Amino acid sequence: MAFDYDLTYNDFNPTVFYVSKVKMVNEGVYHDHDFAELAYILSGKGKYLVEGKEFEVEAGDLMICNPGVKHTHIITNPKEPTIEFISGFTDFQFKNMSANSIELPESSYILHTTAELKQELSMHCYAMIAERESNQVGRYFMFKTHLMQMLLLVMREIADVEKTEQKGCNFESYNKSYAVNRIINYLNENYEHKISLEQIAHNMYLSPVYISKIFKEETGESPINYLIKIRLEKAKDILLNSDSGSIKNIANQVGYDDVYHFSKLFKKYYGISPLYYKKRAMRKNAASE
Repeated sequence: MAFDYDLTYNDFNPTVFYVSKVKMVNEGVYHDHDFAELAYILSGKGKYLVEGKEFEVEAGDLMICNPGVKHTHIITNPKEPTIEFISGFTDFQFKNMSANSIELPESSYILHTTAELKQELSMHCYAMIAERESNQVGRYFMFKTHLMQMLLLVMREIADVEKTEQKGCNFESYNKSYAVNRIINYLNENYEHKISLEQIAHNMYLSPVYISKIFKEETGESPINYLIKIRLEKAKDILLNSDSGSIKNIANQVGYDDVYHFSKLFKKYYGISPLYYKKRAMRKNAASE
């Protein structure tokens, strides 16, 4: 069986120097390495100074500093420090890139990942942190296994960016559309449960502010307003069934504990109360029999 080394010139077998979880409470020292280092933001927001330029980062962002790239972190809010995962490694080369380097699109140092990639990278980071704290046999090889998967995921992301750009699409818009579609699917699948913007943000590995922004840009309304419309449409479908039960029961089925609040929303959107809508539906059903 032949293996397809489509990303590398040689076997992919990097040497891992360290993995660590770091809380940024003090200003860093401006420095560089003779190996590659990645920093994945686990939580919080912050800034990096890289080759004389400042870059803002937040949870889910990945910074890659190749050999010789000077960098340091900048403290922006001491009360809410940035927490990051870092790893240093060498002895690798991807096709069309310099040895021991990962070259991001547009010569950037920061990769703003998609929701799906954030979830996968976070999983590998926390798995390595757990390995580091457990000190079990084979820890180094577990580090290497997780890091290799992270790097390959990043390379796939870069390849997707390049493919999208070649097709003449706006990759940022593509990512936003993908994230918003994920949110819409989540709302449609969970409308009967209690849902908050913070909960959506947690599930998507995005900030509530960013979710509100991109959702409004793509749909013209906020995620919560979109959720209200989903719930009320579901309630209408249930009310059309003469055996649908009490208004309170219907409100509970579509995620509302407060029947008064549900009735008020229903009347605001449709101009009539859910009770009147139900009676009208029952009369129509009776007339058609």
